[in-house]
Amino acid sequence: MITELMRYKPKSIRIFSRDEDKQHNLKQELLDNPILKKIQFVIGDVRDYERIFSVTKGIDIIFHAAALKQVPSVEAHPYEAVKTNITGAFNVVTAAVAQKVKNVIAVSTDKAVKPVNAMGMTKALQEKLILSDEITKDKTIFCCVRYGNVLGSRGSVIPLWDKRLDQNKPLPITHQDMTRFMLTLSQAIDLVFYSLKNSKGGEIFVKKAPATKMISLARAYAELKTGKKNYPLEYIGIRAGEKIDEVLVSEEEMRHVEEKKDHFVIKRENEIDNSFVKKSTKFIEYGSGTIPHLNTEELKILMKKLKWVA
Repeated sequence: MITELMRYKPKSIRIFSRDEDKQHNLKQELLDNPILKKIQFVIGDVRDYERIFSVTKGIDIIFHAAALKQVPSVEAHPYEAVKTNITGAFNVVTAAVAQKVKNVIAVSTDKAVKPVNAMGMTKALQEKLILSDEITKDKTIFCCVRYGNVLGSRGSVIPLWDKRLDQNKPLPITHQDMTRFMLTLSQAIDLVFYSLKNSKGGEIFVKKAPATKMISLARAYAELKTGKKNYPLEYIGIRAGEKIDEVLVSEEEMRHVEEKKDHFVIKRENEIDNSFVKKSTKFIEYGSGTIPHLNTEELKILMKKLKWVA
């Protein structure tokens, strides 16, 4: 993300989070990199409006990714997610308008679509807050990006699988039919910058992404890391709040989505031209269970391009 930002030649970059350890580790990674001179590390929490208001002074663009996003822990502590994912988002929006920030891009998730868990519900409301009428009447341009699993990202299943492989233990799989969208980190970052370049305000940007069964991903990853085609798997059952399939664009959203070559652009409902709304009585959602799946060989080709699979 920082490398991509540098292509825009920013005067400065502020990294705002409550995790001082991760900020310290990033400083160490960038110790010999001239980029470090342009970065200001700020400790704080999106739950604290005064801190957000202070840190957004003089900022042109906000990339808002702060969230509680682990589905089982949020199921156990839903109000904590409300404070971060909803109240925190409202604080960011309010501060951005007050400080006359030019663009705000908020990162959402497929779990916000037809949500069944607390994390998805709070992220769905975050989307509504970011794109609400009273906010977008201001000069600040607000939009959201929505995507599914990011391969190898912090919080993904890959670090857990790595530990299991190091211990020669079976890879845990929740359900043999579970499917997910697959996005690389570079594709997720590209989507953020695509939205920055193309947003006029009020949109949700979705990148078309491949999907796969998690069992296929586990087999492909284990074979790449160990050379074994039939590495053992262990079925552990669906965790609280999990779906078998995820959805990036619902049936109703498909009625008024603007489809591009590689993206869907979902407009706010009150900005839809009724003459544009598609009249078919049945639309197929864009879900991980409704599109073709990558098989094990295709997944191996995809993951071989990723540095962390070496």
